[in-house]
Amino acid sequence: MGQPSNVAPFKKPDAAAPAAKPRRKFLRQNELVDLVKTYQPDADEDELNKAYVYAVMKHGQQLRHSGDPYFAHPVAVAGLLTEIRMDQSTIIAGLLHDVVEDCAVPVSEIREMFGKEVAELVDGVTKLPKAKEGQPVPRAQQQAENFQKFILATTKDIRVLLVKLADRLHNMRTIEFMPTEESRLRVSRETLDIYAPLARRVGLSIFAGELEDLAFRQVNPVAYSAIVKRLEELVSDDTSVLDRIRSDLDTVMLARGVRGDLQGRMKRPYSIWRKLENKSISFKDLGDVFAYRLIVPSTEECYQALGAAHQQWAALSEKFKDYISVPKPNGYRSLHTTFLGPGNRRVELQIRTKDMEAVAERGVAAHWKYKNSQYGFDAEAAREAGLDAEGELVEFADMLKHGSSPEEFLEHAKLQMYRDSVFVFSPKGQLVRLPAGATPLDFAYAVHTEIGDTTIGARINGQERPLRTVLENGDTVEILRGTRPAAQPHWESLAVTGRARSAIRRLTRTAERGEFMAIGHRLIEHALRRIGLDPAEVDENEMTERTGFEKIDALAEAVGRGRLSTADMLEKAFPGLDDPGRHMPASPNGEGPNLVAGGEMTAGVTMHLAECCSPLPGDRIVGVLIPDRGIEVHVIDCARLADYEDQADRWLDLRWKPKADSDVLAVGRIQVTTANRRGALALLAKTVSDAQGNIINVKTLKRSPDFFDFEFDVEVEDSRRLTQIVAALRALAVVDSAERVKG
Repeated sequence: MGQPSNVAPFKKPDAAAPAAKPRRKFLRQNELVDLVKTYQPDADEDELNKAYVYAVMKHGQQLRHSGDPYFAHPVAVAGLLTEIRMDQSTIIAGLLHDVVEDCAVPVSEIREMFGKEVAELVDGVTKLPKAKEGQPVPRAQQQAENFQKFILATTKDIRVLLVKLADRLHNMRTIEFMPTEESRLRVSRETLDIYAPLARRVGLSIFAGELEDLAFRQVNPVAYSAIVKRLEELVSDDTSVLDRIRSDLDTVMLARGVRGDLQGRMKRPYSIWRKLENKSISFKDLGDVFAYRLIVPSTEECYQALGAAHQQWAALSEKFKDYISVPKPNGYRSLHTTFLGPGNRRVELQIRTKDMEAVAERGVAAHWKYKNSQYGFDAEAAREAGLDAEGELVEFADMLKHGSSPEEFLEHAKLQMYRDSVFVFSPKGQLVRLPAGATPLDFAYAVHTEIGDTTIGARINGQERPLRTVLENGDTVEILRGTRPAAQPHWESLAVTGRARSAIRRLTRTAERGEFMAIGHRLIEHALRRIGLDPAEVDENEMTERTGFEKIDALAEAVGRGRLSTADMLEKAFPGLDDPGRHMPASPNGEGPNLVAGGEMTAGVTMHLAECCSPLPGDRIVGVLIPDRGIEVHVIDCARLADYEDQADRWLDLRWKPKADSDVLAVGRIQVTTANRRGALALLAKTVSDAQGNIINVKTLKRSPDFFDFEFDVEVEDSRRLTQIVAALRALAVVDSAERVKG
């Protein structure tokens, strides 16, 4: 090259044989201080020494499962943090990260001795107190609650995550000393599910790769050993080919004046396993087990080196990735290309600068440096490199805001971390990263919660598309919005991000509570009139107090949800008053409250059209309150209503509004018996279509040599249209009978 290149030998993955590593003695006090001062010369030696001594003193005679003194662990964690050049406060937090949990030291003592910053970092890493005796908490719930607390602390200060990752890495390096196979498997699975993906998320690949391999070795030792053995065989068999490829690369770059360091690398065992699993291929079909990395001085020379490689060898276009112009969300920048090299072997080449290499290895940790005479995180440099550390965790913070339970939060977080990404654009050109499989709803909530809440549709690349449409790389997405938030319970199944699904659940819960309160207020008003009282003249505060509620809305919600019947409410509020309607069904012919199907109640949330009779606009209808479900709407002559004859306080008279929403409400059911003739079903479908109905579901109920019994769900605007369709079906020669199903 322009200057002699530094061609590194081909390296195996660091964790390919972790058992062969000599056990390292723990860092001495002066050694740790010296390491910190190599990159942060103004670090406070006295504070570092004090923290080291404090950790040793507090852990005292505690021993690890390996027999080592316990303080060797926090010292090792601090040492790992020096490897990624973390600041003084983070190093001290690494030394103290276990004293609160394992030594009964209050966080207030850490704050008093080492300051607020260190105390908050230590508290963020510390697990929640274990349950008291007699009050056991399931392990899964405990794990979920601890993870939720940890993520909340991480979203406030990313250093909490870095301390936790260093802690987990040292624990994984010594996992063989854990006493039971069950505990080793549990910790290893947690590492693969949570901590390794989090390390990848913030670009800390040097931790992530080793975490994955160490955990993989425990979870699937047979596969791990087989892959390591196969890698060793490949290196042995292909040494001459690999040397030739490296030599040819060096020659080509030198001829075109490209200066740099050329290194060989091998895929890690867990990375190979994931690829074998995901692509369902055999080991011999893997084309990128071996790869080369070229480190050059500048971005311009990255592209110069790429051109040199493509001029010399045939590139595989589908394998080219430009992560310099479009960095990964964790800040990773590099050029990736694969070409057919000597011997017709696939050669993967990564080209990047020294700064890009630092970010590729250490991610967010690469941006702690001196700025304005102070060592700390350089957010501006991180953003310029394409890394938004806070943005990488923002969806987790949003899930917390939307009130997800700890278990739900953990499950969504796992799903979120494992998804591949797609990149889409807003109409103004804003680039938005979403997980693979995302829909316009995910996009809307990624931009802003308010936009997601008011979404009514979407345009993708200028055309209106359904909200269930899966987005692809490069799509431009425009969200169509309504005037107010609207709960759509079926939306949750359309979204894949935890942020969107949590927000939809929160919106649904809010709407549901408001609607149950509205139902309750109407039921209370109806009950008061039934016993001869004018609702306007009743003292709401006194009635609420007598029934054991603090506010009238709380009482109304309980009544609306069916947790308190109006009969019991009246008895508590007005003891001794007779309720003439208590034991007789409400007359559907009376003037009931104007609860509107599709209006004040939301279909699928607090209003449910009974499947037994499929009510349609135009039918005479009545509502029955089903506890914790809402109002179930029935046609007045539905046979199921007989089940509620003696529960008058659960009945509501309903009527359709003139502008009832046919798209949501008008689905009727028809049962047809037809002769078993060729083309009969096609004729039935054509007849329904000609009569302006839309079949959305067909079920075969009975089949015989002569006749078929079919059940059709037909979308229509009202009951009159369904009656016309039934009449049209009856007129067909092949039809023996056609009836609307009502129960």
